Amino acid sequence: MTAHTATAPPAPAPGSCEELVSRALAGAYGHDPRTLRVSTAFTTRQSVRHTGRAGGYRNEVLSLRIAAAVGSCAVEPDELPEGTADDCVGTDAATLLAHPLRPVRIAALDAFLMHARPHGPASGARPLALPAGGSLEKSRARARAVVGLLDLPPGRTVLVVGVVNSLLEALRERELRYVPCDLKGGTTEWGEPVRGNASDLLPRCDAVLASGMTLGNGSFEELRTHALRHGKPLVMFAQTGSAVLPRLIGAGVTAVSAEPYPFFWLDGGPGTIHQYGGTR
Repeated sequence: MTAHTATAPPAPAPGSCEELVSRALAGAYGHDPRTLRVSTAFTTRQSVRHTGRAGGYRNEVLSLRIAAAVGSCAVEPDELPEGTADDCVGTDAATLLAHPLRPVRIAALDAFLMHARPHGPASGARPLALPAGGSLEKSRARARAVVGLLDLPPGRTVLVVGVVNSLLEALRERELRYVPCDLKGGTTEWGEPVRGNASDLLPRCDAVLASGMTLGNGSFEELRTHALRHGKPLVMFAQTGSAVLPRLIGAGVTAVSAEPYPFFWLDGGPGTIHQYGGTR
């Protein structure tokens, strides 16, 4: 008689960021966050208006470094209290995972998971090269790659949470309808009103395309649970939480375009984004 070794089924995807934190503290990722300290903490601030575009925007990102890994969380400009970065330096990851400020908790979780599960084929990622070029060229190249993760026929409606005009442009090229939503409100490049609250818009859409910034402002969980409950695609474009969101594929998240620091808007040279899930 031949002996057969039972194979355990794969562990289910964590159901939330809180569960990811619990797993991290329990050693599920092979590293103890109590023993890993943040060596560098910094904020990156940017103002941009692409040549040929009517409007512009500002970015601010908190980044924490653990060993060779950098984790990030975008925030609204001037949202972080003065001295936040200084307070994080030299602190262990476990302490920061319980920090009172959500952006610090997300950046710490991202840095920890970047250290434990760096982007690459071993973590389930497909690297995709971004060509060198101007800021608008690189933005459009990234947008086409992100929208390519949506498996939808023309004519379907996508709720876009975190408005990036290049993403809307790429959706137009795919003949997909969209409903733009962003806490800042305002209008799109084409004069379309931007809604401020996604809750009422979710039932009207066939899929959701959302920024990782929703992790930092607390709106992600509603998107994830809606997508899971209704079987809708949820594609994330993630500078915030680029190592966090891939761990939630199968628990509401369908696909992730992960872009760790340094981001495409910081440099005119070639870059790499890492794609998880989707059809490519």
